[in-house]
Amino acid sequence: MPVYHTYSPQPPLAEFVDLFWLYEGFEQTHTRECRLPDGSMELIINLHDDTIPVYDRQNTDQFQTFRGCVICGAHSESFIIDTASLASVMGVHFKPGGAFPFFKLPASELHNAHVSLQTVWGAAVDDLREQLLEAETLEIRSCILEQALLARLARPLVGHPAVAFALKEFQEVPHTRTISDVSERIGLSSRRFIQVFHEEVGLTPKLFCRVQRFQEVLRRIGREQQVEWVDIALTCGYFDQAHFIHDFRAISGLNPGAYLLNRSEHLNHVPLYD
Repeated sequence: MPVYHTYSPQPPLAEFVDLFWLYEGFEQTHTRECRLPDGSMELIINLHDDTIPVYDRQNTDQFQTFRGCVICGAHSESFIIDTASLASVMGVHFKPGGAFPFFKLPASELHNAHVSLQTVWGAAVDDLREQLLEAETLEIRSCILEQALLARLARPLVGHPAVAFALKEFQEVPHTRTISDVSERIGLSSRRFIQVFHEEVGLTPKLFCRVQRFQEVLRRIGREQQVEWVDIALTCGYFDQAHFIHDFRAISGLNPGAYLLNRSEHLNHVPLYD
């Protein structure tokens, strides 16, 4: 029976992790999906196969294969996943900037990248995956992941206050806050603010706001069948429709009409058919 479950973490992880999720038992009519960026990082564990292929979005004949546990860095562009190999998969969806305490390397080094979790956490990842395979419920699996995250803290569970403030501002009104506005309010130079934000979030403030504006577009489209693109563009702060279409294609790899035609129930997952 197909299952998609989510589980909200307990404090202190609740400040950093949006949710744990489990996806299994689905038989898709497509073998690949375009995964759209949302400005956050994710930890992905394949419970079906011990590999995770990620395709080049410009040439799907080219791909990288990772071991069954992967860190997905913050992206400012889409990437292609193999749905056939992800029949049973679990993940940790971090809040923007929320993955920073759990990995020694700056989040900026994972921009638009996937990295094997074994590379960062070592051979203990194999034991973690085995524990998750043996666990029978999402709640138990989530507890295992919670303990694993807390056991591997690389930094204190506290982010830079300037980054926390900026994230709140940028997510509430992504197209009306400028870097200079925010940096002046937090008392940092623009250069220093960009540096600490990039290290914790994985995107520069400019790229993060660009992705958040793109996400605002997706939310406004929702499940609508007819969309007034000019209205969407102006409401979301684009200069004009041409600017909107260019930005949409640069981030998603799709034009807005193709997205509307092929989107799924999950707004950030677009099925790709051969």
